[in-house]
Amino acid sequence: MNIEGKVAAITGGASGLGRATAEMIIANGGQVAIMDLNGELAEQTAEELGQARAYTVNVTDADSVIEAVNSIKKDFGTIHINVNCAGVGNPGRTVSRDGALDIKKFNMVVQVNLIGTFSTLSQCANIMQENEAEASMERGVIINTASVAAFDGQVGQAAYSASKAGVAGMTLPVARDLSRQGVRICTIAPGIFDTPMLAGAPDSVRQPLMEMVQYPKRLGQPEEYALLAQQIIENPYLNGETIRLDGGIRMAPK
Repeated sequence: MNIEGKVAAITGGASGLGRATAEMIIANGGQVAIMDLNGELAEQTAEELGQARAYTVNVTDADSVIEAVNSIKKDFGTIHINVNCAGVGNPGRTVSRDGALDIKKFNMVVQVNLIGTFSTLSQCANIMQENEAEASMERGVIINTASVAAFDGQVGQAAYSASKAGVAGMTLPVARDLSRQGVRICTIAPGIFDTPMLAGAPDSVRQPLMEMVQYPKRLGQPEEYALLAQQIIENPYLNGETIRLDGGIRMAPK
């Protein structure tokens, strides 16, 4: 899909991976709907980027997602691209000194990372199916964000790994579901990226993570996520795949 002239709806678009992807879309002639729980930051980001509008959305609230997607369609006319970067970590061991992990914490991570992702992509796909098909017969592209934790989660990542494994696991079925509509979907599984989540971490935390990377031995940059997102959007034969973007990292248990 040619990005020029297209509209992209990006959750978690106010910072990190989402913002880098928004910058890429705009640089290639597209327009962006910044969807974020932090409405103030979303407004600031949209103003800084230009060719963007901000939408406050809670991906765990179906009504909030529907309202935001409908507003995007009203403001832009349609949606061609949906990139889902909204996510949370909230680590906790299955059993700790305080007892079993609070199921509410587990549920919250799954609600944001997995349920929120599906809620958003399904509403966006419903809009995409109305688009006029391009020469390649496609009408839309969806990109979800999993994590290497989906495959080799560390201690304390049961909830996070389960949620991200769910994102990876639904990629092929959703691709099959949306084949008739001409909508493609791929998932990016990032390794350890230099995002706001890690920005305040001391070297004692960051350095061991970098040592697990094969090459290059550093944290991933959000722009590298955006570069892969661009390839997924523009390459019409990429569909139903989960792609690791991690410098060859394999996470140690701790």
